[in-house]
Amino acid sequence: MAAAATATNRRVILKEYVEGYPREEHMELLPGAEVPLRLAGDEPPGSVLVRNLYLSCDPYMRPKMSRPLWESYTAAFVPGSVITGYGVARVLDSSDPRLAPGDLVWGITGWEDYSVVRPPTTAFLAKISHHGGVPLSYYTGILGMPGLTAYVGFHEICAPKAGEAVFVSAASGAVGQLVGQFARLAGCRVVGSAGSAEKVELLRTRFGFHDAFNYKEEPDLAAALRRCFPEGIDIYFENVGGAMLDAVLLNMRAHGRIAVCGLISQYNLKDGEKDAVRNLSAVVAKRLRLQGFIEPDHKHLYGCTPSTRRGCSPTSATARSPTSRTSPRGSRARPGRSSGSSTGATSASSSSASPTTRKPAPDWIGPVDVPLVHYSVSDFPSMI
Repeated sequence: MAAAATATNRRVILKEYVEGYPREEHMELLPGAEVPLRLAGDEPPGSVLVRNLYLSCDPYMRPKMSRPLWESYTAAFVPGSVITGYGVARVLDSSDPRLAPGDLVWGITGWEDYSVVRPPTTAFLAKISHHGGVPLSYYTGILGMPGLTAYVGFHEICAPKAGEAVFVSAASGAVGQLVGQFARLAGCRVVGSAGSAEKVELLRTRFGFHDAFNYKEEPDLAAALRRCFPEGIDIYFENVGGAMLDAVLLNMRAHGRIAVCGLISQYNLKDGEKDAVRNLSAVVAKRLRLQGFIEPDHKHLYGCTPSTRRGCSPTSATARSPTSRTSPRGSRARPGRSSGSSTGATSASSSSASPTTRKPAPDWIGPVDVPLVHYSVSDFPSMI
């Protein structure tokens, strides 16, 4: 039997656990080592060898960089090991009956050129069966984890009704910008917060938010919310936690719903620095429903009909929802920039492709782009 072909595999590893803000020295790009382009005989049944095409840098990854002090829904990264996250890849070899060489997939993979994905992680690899004209990078955005997260949190957890008032924090992020558009399409009035004048302008002029404000310029967040919601908030899509959550609780209407997607303002703080939430009594007084959720619990919804997923499909959602992208070309992506995903920074992309066809959309909806933080694997040489 002829020897298996090999290829050079570069890897990005976590060097040490992070306290405070991630820095470039916390990660390292290791020189490429030769790896076989065929599964080894001792790999467990159901394993898949993939060539990674796009890698996503998402806020949930920041807590995984910290030393694990208690059990979480996802395991911490191990210093010295490859960083893992969502990505898009092509199957090279497979002992999983669902997948064959040549298939395109999205799901959890490694920050490296080639990855062996083993059970049980292979269960989270989804085959991309029809993407005609839609950029593959969309599967790290609206058609991947961020899209399903936005859909589940807004439609399944918050159960919106036309005419309700919706507030979205970190609204210019990959998830927040989609929640705002889902709210607008559901007939709600939606306001978002972001951390710069540029992002606020995007929310107002591109993403269809009725209003937006820069939280960094508001000395009193509760007053800012009263200004935007004089009659109170029905739905809050929570991405940040801390002082913003405290202010929102004071401004919720009776029987309001809060979907807790993330608490990004707290991720880089040490335990003694984290903000206390002082207004939890409002949950009782206003009979609020506050529910945390994670996207993996709702995988069964992925692949439902467009009508069930309210337009979140390759042929409808990407044609109706404008999303934001900035390219690292010129500045180039590198691991040190991943700290932006833990501060609400604008997402980065290395793909400039766009769909070949688009459906008519409301006049507030602009051109389709991709909501994500992703790196093309070709960016590896300049990442350090």
